[in-house]
Amino acid sequence: MSPSRTLPTLLQAEVAAHNSSQSCYVTIGTKVYDITDFLESHPGGGDLILEYGGKDVTEILKDEVSHTHSEAAYEILDESFIGFVATQKVMETIVKSTHPDEIVPLPPTQEGLKELQAAGAAEGVYAATGMASEEDLSKETDLVNDYKTHKFLDLNKPLLMQILFGGFSKDFYLEQVHRPRHYKGGESAPLFGNFLEPLSKTPWWVIPVVWLPPVTYGTYLSTFGVSSNFEAAAYWFLGIFLWTLVEYILHRFLFHLDKFLPDHPIALTLHFLLHGIHHYLPMDKLRLVMPPTLFVALATPFWKLAHFVFYWNWSVATAVFCGGIFGYICYDLTHYFLHHKTLPAYWRELKKYHLQHHFMDYENGFGVTSRFWDQIFGTQLAPPPLKQK
Repeated sequence: MSPSRTLPTLLQAEVAAHNSSQSCYVTIGTKVYDITDFLESHPGGGDLILEYGGKDVTEILKDEVSHTHSEAAYEILDESFIGFVATQKVMETIVKSTHPDEIVPLPPTQEGLKELQAAGAAEGVYAATGMASEEDLSKETDLVNDYKTHKFLDLNKPLLMQILFGGFSKDFYLEQVHRPRHYKGGESAPLFGNFLEPLSKTPWWVIPVVWLPPVTYGTYLSTFGVSSNFEAAAYWFLGIFLWTLVEYILHRFLFHLDKFLPDHPIALTLHFLLHGIHHYLPMDKLRLVMPPTLFVALATPFWKLAHFVFYWNWSVATAVFCGGIFGYICYDLTHYFLHHKTLPAYWRELKKYHLQHHFMDYENGFGVTSRFWDQIFGTQLAPPPLKQK
């Protein structure tokens, strides 16, 4: 859903009529863009655009055969955004609706969106997140209109105190924090707004720099108390495997504690700091990996657990723990790269899967480095539905 309901809603026939060099509109879902001024600047020539004048360009923008368009292309479209189109399916839903005012003018309210989805007219927009695709995660949020419309957080001001003293109910907080925004006002939206601000930001390269040396040293020490290097390696790889389960459990039962979260401002603030801010601002490069201080707090109990479970041999427990920490390093780097890098084939599929967790269904898809435990526990994301025609 758009942060504003003040733009005009056009009929599909009106949009289709704008298909000439004098006035050229295109649509993506229910959004309408006037790209007349861009015709002469298009690298492929204006005639190529005119072929799609008055039509939906969602698929052609993603078509790798013709040309996959960059984020800059979507930014140009955003600057040309002029309103919404009521497609035939939307119009049919309005006629049958008992509350048409929840649907038009577009964008619909959350209740109207549910009604459109039930009728197969929502153009792939997901009610839980208000987004339709991976690309939506990187479309700049209108900060002023977003705050005026949703009355949640002002991204121009420090976020932490707004959560703590905002008086939000748990239901309202969870609804809003899982509707992603994209902040382009600087390197990151302000969290503390004071000298603590740097502590909330962690560049991705800090993770291997901080954790690889102790993991390497711990792995070296673990080789002295076992019968062979092969045994040490076996326990080390067991640690990596166990990490994949820990990753799943943490993501599902700690980071997404949502339903069991106490309805209290301190609980909401802790949730926001731990994982809520990542779902609210999923493309923030400096809040994608875990700050070392936080990971120490989480890793300490696992150090004790490893030595409790593998009590008979300190070296075995250390090998398992070090393998697990190496798995964590791979997890955090994978998480960052899934959001911000072009990747080989296997990781491209993981990227699609993980970003679906953000824009489509945050209540499933908890695996980041693999889908294995999602498949085991029945929380695998369903493939996005085919577009309605």
